[in-house]
Amino acid sequence: MKQILVTGGAGFIGSHLAERLLARGDRVTVVDDETTGRFANLAAVADHPRLRSVRGSIADADLVAQYVDEVDEVYHLAAAVGVRLIAEAPIRTIETNIDTTQLLLGAIQRRRASRPIKFFLASSSEVYGKNPKPQWTEEDDLVFGPTTRARWSYGASKAIDEFLVLAHHRQYGLPAVIARFFNVVGPRQTGAFGMVLPRFIDAALSGEPLIVHDDGRQRRCFAHVADVVSTVLALMEAPAAVGRVFNVGSDQPVSILELAQLVIDVTGSTSRIEFQSYAEAYSADFEDIRNRVPDLSRLRATVEITPRYDLRGIVEDVAASRRG
Repeated sequence: MKQILVTGGAGFIGSHLAERLLARGDRVTVVDDETTGRFANLAAVADHPRLRSVRGSIADADLVAQYVDEVDEVYHLAAAVGVRLIAEAPIRTIETNIDTTQLLLGAIQRRRASRPIKFFLASSSEVYGKNPKPQWTEEDDLVFGPTTRARWSYGASKAIDEFLVLAHHRQYGLPAVIARFFNVVGPRQTGAFGMVLPRFIDAALSGEPLIVHDDGRQRRCFAHVADVVSTVLALMEAPAAVGRVFNVGSDQPVSILELAQLVIDVTGSTSRIEFQSYAEAYSADFEDIRNRVPDLSRLRATVEITPRYDLRGIVEDVAASRRG
């Protein structure tokens, strides 16, 4: 039985991860301040004897020191999430991402001699910025826009997180794994912070228009959270993954307009599709990335990945959960 700390464990991905860790027999401590997560996401395991739920901020140094002291592994998922939150609260985005990672790493380093701890960082495809390549590999350059565009603060802050983790690996031997998530979707994800699939499905189920930003030709790759969690757990068990960065998600792109059409088809909705400019949706200086497609060669060479869900299956599963 491992002792596990999951930061942001009441969030969308974190809650699914916590459930899987409990299912395999681990003892799990979840810390979440419910900024974007909800402890209701853990309702199915709320009374589990090996789950401890802590409502608090991972920016609290005393709290971090208390729980890091007793664990074998840390899964760090606490972060600012969603395009809308990033656009509206860039200061909180930067501080939440960088400060909490630094605090955790410092606490782990202080305990290193008495208790070795393995560390997982949930990073993001946003670190690639607006790299123009049609498909991104983990060694590609990171291409951010100007600092006058708050849009890029999220990707830059997650890149700093990666630098910090890799520095602790090189300097102190921290066994760490970094995953850059690409559009993870599934049950419990909210559209409140701009996530496109739950936003589309909610609109379709209520007969409201599906709002597509810009021309809808942006290409994204969507992966089911269950498949992503399986990949994360496999990476944390693979010695060859230590000290490395991995793209994690699907590599099958679809345009946002095609996604909207698929949602309408799957739900049998009579909703129409409407277009909205980025300026109307976010701000006049908002920039987006046209293509966000990962190269998964490194991941496939390191662990076996067998996704259970294709895109239609993902939409069907999310739609069923939203109806429920």
